[in-house]
Amino acid sequence: MASLSLKHIYKKYAGGVVAVSDFCLEVKDKEFIIFVGPSGCGKSTTLRMIAGLEEITDGELYIGNRLVNDIAPKDRDIAMVFQNYALYPHMTVFENMAFGLKLRKTPKDQIARKVEEAARILDISHLLDRKPKALSGGQRQRVALGRALVREPQVFLLDEPLSNLDAKLRAQMRTEIALLHKKLGTTFIYVTHDQTEAMTMADRIVVMKDGFIQQVDTPQTLYSYPCNLFVAGFIGSPQMNFIDSKLVKIDGKYNIEFGSEDTKERRGRKFYIELPESKVNEEALAPYLNKEIITGVRPECIHDEEMFISTAKTGIIEATVNVAEMMGAETYLYLNCEGINLTARVSNRSTARPQDVIQCALDANRIHIFDKETEKVIIN
Repeated sequence: MASLSLKHIYKKYAGGVVAVSDFCLEVKDKEFIIFVGPSGCGKSTTLRMIAGLEEITDGELYIGNRLVNDIAPKDRDIAMVFQNYALYPHMTVFENMAFGLKLRKTPKDQIARKVEEAARILDISHLLDRKPKALSGGQRQRVALGRALVREPQVFLLDEPLSNLDAKLRAQMRTEIALLHKKLGTTFIYVTHDQTEAMTMADRIVVMKDGFIQQVDTPQTLYSYPCNLFVAGFIGSPQMNFIDSKLVKIDGKYNIEFGSEDTKERRGRKFYIELPESKVNEEALAPYLNKEIITGVRPECIHDEEMFISTAKTGIIEATVNVAEMMGAETYLYLNCEGINLTARVSNRSTARPQDVIQCALDANRIHIFDKETEKVIIN
């Protein structure tokens, strides 16, 4: 097993294109780390540099205590699982899983033992004689995992391994990979653009954008305490609502003001959220008084139930329901409040229907405030 240390890693291509910038990360032994971000953010490039498939332009990469910048991929003691599985079509499952061991001149009895043990762990023992074309997507994924497993590497690298599977199978394989990590006790580094995968599987998540690390933390901390607007919007599904607003004082108390201005056609309406004591940090808020800010509200913090509305002292809005999506255990309401589009995640008992004008209460204790220019968080 091994820890990893990435120190000021850069990847620059010809023509001045910088794919990864000043990437610094310490990965603990046996940790499950997930790189997440939109396409083109540099997450797969970083993984390939760890694997040795991409050359590091600048910086140092350590696996354990060994500097591996100039060490060939086969000598790094890592195993990689690719998005397209990369199975040899003319070989059986057994031969695919044994291939890397044969190249290493591993004795035949050891190969058989390791392949059979990996097949048992992954529940593919009955498939060892089949060719890849006779397997489903989930079975091929298990074979690709098995091929990595038999090598007993210090580090597993997984590059979007579930992206070719359907939704139900993806959910099942997420659970299986998480269980496999616990069973093996090996360091896992996993790349995905799917924040649901990241939230459900990782010990820690590395959120990337444009080649830079935005934030590294546990799933719950990222969700509750995002460091900027990008992380707040990327983590969570449905994503956080962002409201262009203004920080004002009413009767000596900080309030968030939002809504629409008066026009010739109609009279505008303003709504207010009074900040509770837990959100008031005079030093952080004072510079933004009477200035424009961005307020973030998670969909589950917008309530349409009478119980919440009747007890809320602040943050009550009126909105038109554009769409109501019944999701089984809950309902998503897509609302319009004075030209501001909001998504609310409410109980499946909600009676709201399209075109209804309803009242909602925004939970003032769980709002986030961001600087409109820098997009950095002011208050979480």
